[in-house]
Amino acid sequence: MAGASGKKPQLKNFIIDVDGVLNTGQFLYSARGKEFKIFGPDDSDGLSLLKHKMNIHMVSGDKRGFEITKKRVVDDMHFPLDLVSTFDRVAWIKDKYKLEESVYMGDGIYDVLVFREVAYSIAPANAFYLAKKETNFVTNSRGGEGAVAEACIHLLDKFFAPYDIYQLASAAGSGAWPK
Repeated sequence: MAGASGKKPQLKNFIIDVDGVLNTGQFLYSARGKEFKIFGPDDSDGLSLLKHKMNIHMVSGDKRGFEITKKRVVDDMHFPLDLVSTFDRVAWIKDKYKLEESVYMGDGIYDVLVFREVAYSIAPANAFYLAKKETNFVTNSRGGEGAVAEACIHLLDKFFAPYDIYQLASAAGSGAWPK
């Protein structure tokens, strides 16, 4: 996406809605209530490629399942996470970051409200149809099945240095990520 000047925006922040994007959006219930969410294996690797270039922050509006999300995002993946209603996300982003420097990835009906305010937006393949119509990029992968990893590679290719698995493998073999 280029502005009126033809320049690419200076993207610094990647804000990700967890439920339906980082996980499948399915909630598994027992008689005790919501107990499980399904997260995919590749998204953490994709985020590791991008975390040296952008601030990565996760948001969830799921109060009852927040501890499950916190276990995966904060404890296991070591990314910041906040409980933020979809209706409050634009104000939350404005409070923490600049909208014109932010990418938002979401999947729901109301994520369109955020898509219209940020510099760039991404939706997974299984996002609500209106969200997919309003976003800048739709992944081929579904939420919880590599959509975030795909988004990370897309952002690298579009706004930073193109993704090169061979360069990354060489750098990882030396114990350091390329800058």
